[in-house]
Amino acid sequence: MKIVLIGADGQLGTDLYRSLKDHHRVHPCFYPDVDITRPADLKVMLDAQQPAMVINTAAYNLVDNSEHEPLAAFRLNALAVRSLAVICRDIGASLMHFSSDYVFDGRSRTPYTEEDVPHPLGVYGISKLAGEYFVSGTLDRHYLIRTSGLYGEAGCWGKGTNFVDSMVRMAREGRAIRVVDDQWITPTSTRELAMRIRELIISDSFGLYHMTNEGQCTWFAFAQEIFHRLGMDPSLNAVGSDSYASAARRPAYSVLDKTKAYRLGVSRFSPWQDALDVYLHNKGYKK
Repeated sequence: MKIVLIGADGQLGTDLYRSLKDHHRVHPCFYPDVDITRPADLKVMLDAQQPAMVINTAAYNLVDNSEHEPLAAFRLNALAVRSLAVICRDIGASLMHFSSDYVFDGRSRTPYTEEDVPHPLGVYGISKLAGEYFVSGTLDRHYLIRTSGLYGEAGCWGKGTNFVDSMVRMAREGRAIRVVDDQWITPTSTRELAMRIRELIISDSFGLYHMTNEGQCTWFAFAQEIFHRLGMDPSLNAVGSDSYASAARRPAYSVLDKTKAYRLGVSRFSPWQDALDVYLHNKGYKK
């Protein structure tokens, strides 16, 4: 199958390309050569490629900036996604698009299922949810993937780093580190997510799926585990969300239930601690 992969040089896109290229004909697209906010150029490219599937990993991921730049968030996370969905429908291609655990408000204390009603707290989550609705309302042959706490060897394109790398860098610099201990998430390896995405594509079962590593923790516990596995002992302090003057509200609990994907036959994700250990080895942090 021919796949056009948008954002192939990003954190998730890099691992998707590695996972898919030996099983499919993958055409990687890189920003700014392919910019989904330019639908006319995007249509020319997709018309020429005629893929069976388009995978979009491009997104505006600056959660706090979204509150001050709502148009920027909606332009990339919603309006551009709508244009992409329309093009895919017109050329007969399926579309895989990635969303976020931040479409939920965090009031639950059990993992969210795909049937739970979204209620985002901020502009970023609203823009991601709008993108979901544009995809599901435009074409039937689609995959929507919600995930959480991503980190990958390539680093996040928009932010330039990820949480793991930031923690290691700050510890090496001898800085005092403050991390919130009242936001529960599931740290997720893009390497492992990409492997499960490959299985999902083979199933040919379209729809909305939650996909993360197993388990849950706070951001503070995530940081503790990073340092524990590296034998580091930096100045690390747990704080509450109200200690930060963040522009955006974040869900206190955004763990996702993966039962739907498992029932389909997708292999179980590993515990987040094990996936982290693999990452630390692959990045050369842990010998």
